[in-house]
Amino acid sequence: MERLLSNGVLKGIVGRSVARNFRPVIASGSYFRHSSSTSSSDPDTHEDFQPASKLGSSNISVEGIVEQDVKQNPVMIYMKGIPEAPRCGFSALAVRVLNEYGVPISARNILENPELKSGVKAFSNWPTFPQIFIKGEFIGGSDIILNMHQSGELKEKLKDLAAETNSEGTS
Repeated sequence: MERLLSNGVLKGIVGRSVARNFRPVIASGSYFRHSSSTSSSDPDTHEDFQPASKLGSSNISVEGIVEQDVKQNPVMIYMKGIPEAPRCGFSALAVRVLNEYGVPISARNILENPELKSGVKAFSNWPTFPQIFIKGEFIGGSDIILNMHQSGELKEKLKDLAAETNSEGTS
């Protein structure tokens, strides 16, 4: 019962458009695994449940991964959590605003990897999260996205992406 209730609440908060438009970013052929608070040197923890960093196992630097993400994904957001389940209000606000335009959102959860969090900060020279990149350009955080939305500037910036998404959906 509790699970059904929490799923219903989550769906009500996030909305259905998030799942349709969210594209997780894949590195080295697999998703990032969730890091637990258990130390990887804990002898009582099975290796399947130990934290794993896919960033550390790839041959590309964290900065290279961020650069690749930003170039390959028209809308890239580095956030706390994932679009279906943001872990802070600012990340939730950014996702909600971006979802208004029906564009695909690619995202990485910075809480899963401290190296990624530091790398994104260094790449953008911006200290806070979420960090949103559109068409390879660093835009800023949720406050900037909200201001752009209110002024109409975000609609203009995303209009060709929204048109592509709509034409793909009607094919």
